Amino acid sequence: MPERGPAKQPTTELDARYSSALNPRPGAADVTATEWEEAQRKLGAAEIFWVSTVRPDGRLHVTPVIAAWHDGVLYFSTGPGEQKARNLARHRHCALTTGGNSLGEGLDLVVVGEAEPVADPAVLEQVIAAYEAKYGAHITSPEGTFHGIGDALRTGDAVLFAVVPDTAYGFGRHDGVYTHTRWVF
Repeated sequence: MPERGPAKQPTTELDARYSSALNPRPGAADVTATEWEEAQRKLGAAEIFWVSTVRPDGRLHVTPVIAAWHDGVLYFSTGPGEQKARNLARHRHCALTTGGNSLGEGLDLVVVGEAEPVADPAVLEQVIAAYEAKYGAHITSPEGTFHGIGDALRTGDAVLFAVVPDTAYGFGRHDGVYTHTRWVF
């Protein structure tokens, strides 16, 4: 289980190799790294993430999930028998990605770390509350796509995983200016 307390602040680096700094265009001279605070806002607001895990034979498994950014940790859930849960039981390293599909605007994010199952009931309740606040009727309404997820997490019919970032990446696009930011924790 991840250590609780204040979220660890990363070092922030602009990687000029993949930013407009090496491919000058109008506005590229002022390219700067994306601030971690902005990345956290985007992580908090993103509705869909893609989790990448490793199968026992080394092949990747990538699937969409809902997730909540809470106290510097990215949480997602799955059924205990699902492929991603079986993969994580053998190999905890994973990546969660989110972003947009536009070439001209947006910020794509990748969070890399180890997925640890959450066993602490107090943390579980905090994250269930974060899910409900973020996804609203999708979770709280009987007609919601994920209705009942809180109870499933409480009973063990679903597993909550916590990913404390080891490294994160941000790929920004704004009016043809591109940035590649790395955050190391």
